[in-house]
Amino acid sequence: MKISREQVDYCMECGVCTGSCPVSRELPGYSPRQMIKRVLMDRDETVLRSKELWACLTCARCSSRCPAQIDFPEFTRECRELARKEENVPQLAHHGTLQAISSLQTRNISQKRTDWAKEAGKFHAKGDHLYFVGCAPYFDAALKYGHGSLETATNVLKLLNRIGIEPAISDDERCCGHDALWSGNEANFRKLASLNLEMIAGVGAKTVLFSCPEGYTTFKTEIPKYFGELPFEVLHVSEFFAREIPGAGLTFKPAENGDRTVTYQDPCRLGRKAGIYEPPRDILKLIPGLKLEEMPFNRENSVCCGTSAWIECSNCSKSMQLTRLTEAVETGATTLITACPKCGIHLSCAEQNTDITLKIADLYSFVLKHIE
Repeated sequence: MKISREQVDYCMECGVCTGSCPVSRELPGYSPRQMIKRVLMDRDETVLRSKELWACLTCARCSSRCPAQIDFPEFTRECRELARKEENVPQLAHHGTLQAISSLQTRNISQKRTDWAKEAGKFHAKGDHLYFVGCAPYFDAALKYGHGSLETATNVLKLLNRIGIEPAISDDERCCGHDALWSGNEANFRKLASLNLEMIAGVGAKTVLFSCPEGYTTFKTEIPKYFGELPFEVLHVSEFFAREIPGAGLTFKPAENGDRTVTYQDPCRLGRKAGIYEPPRDILKLIPGLKLEEMPFNRENSVCCGTSAWIECSNCSKSMQLTRLTEAVETGATTLITACPKCGIHLSCAEQNTDITLKIADLYSFVLKHIE
């Protein structure tokens, strides 16, 4: 990416990024502005060998507020690409299991990705609508706190069936490449993207639906940068359901006693990265008697769930997660709704070590439970 001298000069006189950064609040020595100064002004080559480079969540809270319009997450991503050449790599969460699974998918392998769907609903090998499931089948298998990621996929398929859509789901789908890209492994990202584009062409899909915000933004924003304009429509299922459910003739049951007050966690990728704030809320509003109480930091001001790309899960991450869970409880909500599998996993994991009693529910499972 290009950052002009004028942008850098403006940056040095500002500091909005550091004041906005959730990592800077937990690690006082960390500053996006200082990282830019060290790399671009001081020509400090030690940055590429530092652990600070991996602290950024790439949550875009800084860049969304930056008066100089500097894309700090992209700046960080490019630095990480260079850091790998210096043999500076991040601390991997979960013993690197998820990274290993993603890397394996760059090869010629045989997967049974659709076995779960055979019991869940109706789908096909080819069709106009492809449901890109993402890594949900692997999350449930690999993680102690999988947060029912596969249950999410199951309920998305059921909801699609309820509105008359029998999507294609493919055994040849691969990891979207999000984590590889943001960890500085562009080579693996390109391999995964190429295999997925080949798969989608074989399916013949005109519209590709994503329930994972990271998969969605990877296809919506990142893959076109490397492969050009995509020959199919990219939609997040919250957009799709908010548009299609109201006219589908479905009847919603009133909110149950324990679920009448909820709050909603805006995922960084779905919110700040893609600008999708209202569709998830519009879907929740279809449930009679449901009260949505917003946390103080919501929509573009929402706070990250604490980790990204399965790297650097630290005390800093846990502190951020605990703060976020406390904010949710203070709204009076009994349920925290998420639209991102990683938000659900990270917040559920953090809650296990507290005395907080808060249900953490996937948006689509919650909605399906309230349909007659």
